[in-house]
Amino acid sequence: MIIRRLGVMSVAKISAIIAAVVGLLAGILFFLVSLAGGAAGAMSDNDPGMAWVSGLGAMAIVVLPILYGVFGFIGGAIQAFVYNLAAKFVGGIRIETE
Repeated sequence: MIIRRLGVMSVAKISAIIAAVVGLLAGILFFLVSLAGGAAGAMSDNDPGMAWVSGLGAMAIVVLPILYGVFGFIGGAIQAFVYNLAAKFVGGIRIETE
């Protein structure tokens, strides 16, 4: 079996979903780190105004999956397009199955 052509939109959609899930995980991690940093800053006598940092983490849970999804869509479309161009010259990817 040889993959000679990829559907650009189908690859772009799958890439967007995968990237959005990675973005959600990154957003959750950013939230946890900023929550700890905001709490530590709020408890500090030196800079009690750092409590707002935890709000950035909450925003990251929403913003990062969207940004990752958009850039994943664009990246997937570009990769599929370039693959289609390259496959014309080299014949595509050969896959052996049982």
